[in-house]
Amino acid sequence: MRVLLCSFLFLGTLLVTHAAIDVEIENKHVDRTIDVISQLVKISYKITLEAKSKKNINLYTFVVPERDAEHLAYISAKDATKKELKLSDTKTKYGVSFRIALATPSANPVIYIETVFSKLLQPYPTQIAQSDKQLVRYFGNLYFYSPYKTLSQKTAVHLASRNIESYTQAKPVSLADTILTYGPYDNIAPFAEDELAVHYENHSPFLTVTRLERTIEVSHWGNIAVEETIDMMHSGAVLKGSFSRYDFQKDTRSGQSSVKSYKTILPASASGVYYRDTNGNISTSAMRVLKDSVELDLRPRFPLFGGWKTHYTLGYNVPSFEYLFSSGENYLLKMRALDHIFDDMTVDELVVRIILPEGSGNIKLITPYSVTRLADSLHYTYLDTFGRPVVAFTKRNLVENHISDLNLKYTFSRVMMLQEPLLVVGFFMILFVLVIIWMRLDFSISREKDVHHHKD
Repeated sequence: MRVLLCSFLFLGTLLVTHAAIDVEIENKHVDRTIDVISQLVKISYKITLEAKSKKNINLYTFVVPERDAEHLAYISAKDATKKELKLSDTKTKYGVSFRIALATPSANPVIYIETVFSKLLQPYPTQIAQSDKQLVRYFGNLYFYSPYKTLSQKTAVHLASRNIESYTQAKPVSLADTILTYGPYDNIAPFAEDELAVHYENHSPFLTVTRLERTIEVSHWGNIAVEETIDMMHSGAVLKGSFSRYDFQKDTRSGQSSVKSYKTILPASASGVYYRDTNGNISTSAMRVLKDSVELDLRPRFPLFGGWKTHYTLGYNVPSFEYLFSSGENYLLKMRALDHIFDDMTVDELVVRIILPEGSGNIKLITPYSVTRLADSLHYTYLDTFGRPVVAFTKRNLVENHISDLNLKYTFSRVMMLQEPLLVVGFFMILFVLVIIWMRLDFSISREKDVHHHKD
């Protein structure tokens, strides 16, 4: 069944974004690519538009279906020149509608849209033995879900393996190596729906960072300390039965879905790197210094199977001159809100705490995407008197596309840099004075009796 919604629903799309949809607009041609090679679902679109009246198009509405909206982690739109376009979202009964403003109105504009979804792939079966293969299912829409009529559409599904259990047989469809091709389909009505299902083998690392606490401590003495506390779990098919270390080491096919190690990328100037868990330092890690980064091969104490968890702390230092800029008493910290943990990562919850030098004021935080700002607090450490300001925020459902710089502006008097040295000098001065007083004065409570000598 190609179309589940009849033509009268098209009239209802006029309210999709609380503003009238331009019914003159049609999707002339849509090329859609669905990438399910990793644990993430990455869907990209190349949409060629056309207006019936041949007028210029300056506004386009893109809709993410309601069943997928809660899994949407990232979306971006670009024009034919690869210029980033502004998006504004609105929740509707059809899902989440994104209004895209075209930078250069045209009669036949081309829009490139990229979306990334997390936790959209479903392990099936949900439990597997140590030697079993991991199979997952993807459920999507066979047609381009749009409030506009689509004249022509073609979809390519990129899989992680040639081993495919089943897939939707909607002609025309073809399979070549690991790519499923559907279409072209013509004259697709607005909001057309039909299920696209693929059941296939996928042994990509299904790792999920359930919570990431990232602390950035800024010092005006030339150093920025970064520490990340990470809770991670294997979110693939749960291990059924007991784990056999003997079989795991003997047979290379045992534990194919498990995660033995992964690579974390640190800044090129990172130094003093440490990697430890509750038991202490993990010595199985290896570090390689490259030209533009530091590659850290992290190997947990045990391989991670489905449902297994790990908790560790990763820290390092970077020189402040690379990330901290100043003009008089005005300072700008430009640093990543989220860094690379592993390829195709997904983070359920991110908490960032930025500790500024004592005496900082007029703090203004500018983030590359919307976040939830937490209450400011104070942090006390050595030689602090009234505490260091702490700026904190949180965000949920992040992926690699969220690796971007934040800007934190604040003011700081250079005189405050003398506070800690003066406190040290003052402490020793008081100590020396007390020692002098102690050595020079007599605090005994008894008096020595006078001794009189008499002549005979």
